[in-house]
Amino acid sequence: MNALSPLGMVSDLPSSNQTISGEQTPNVQTWDDGPAKDYFVEKDGVKFAGTHLLVDLWGATNLADPAHIDRALREAAEAAGATILHGHFHHFSPNGGVSGVLVLAESHISIHTWPERNFAALDIFMCGECNPYHGLPALKAAFSPTSINLGEQRRGLIA
Repeated sequence: MNALSPLGMVSDLPSSNQTISGEQTPNVQTWDDGPAKDYFVEKDGVKFAGTHLLVDLWGATNLADPAHIDRALREAAEAAGATILHGHFHHFSPNGGVSGVLVLAESHISIHTWPERNFAALDIFMCGECNPYHGLPALKAAFSPTSINLGEQRRGLIA
């Protein structure tokens, strides 16, 4: 992990939803999930891997602070019921944008910001019991956008 630190902000804080069992060795985690589980979901009679949201925030604030962005994405992930495994955020310059990702047991949340345009693009993909829509209020509170463009794609559709 230390090798990544010069590239940007690396966060190893797991979420409160994370359960780890077994003896720990550096960089190795054993997950105790019990019996095998199908993480595909079924809604409206359709079975699929997960919900993928594309979120554009316009008129947004707090887009140049990696620590603020890390906290906001963590709040959104936990509100959605996701398990945070790892976060990495890169600040492009003292006043520039931030690109980053939270890796989730259920997939990911990524963000790219353009503070000079008050714009952020987020990519939220979650499978299983998680609901990415439940994380949107945390993002609204953290970035105070004047408008939001939202798109949804169901990934891994089973015909």
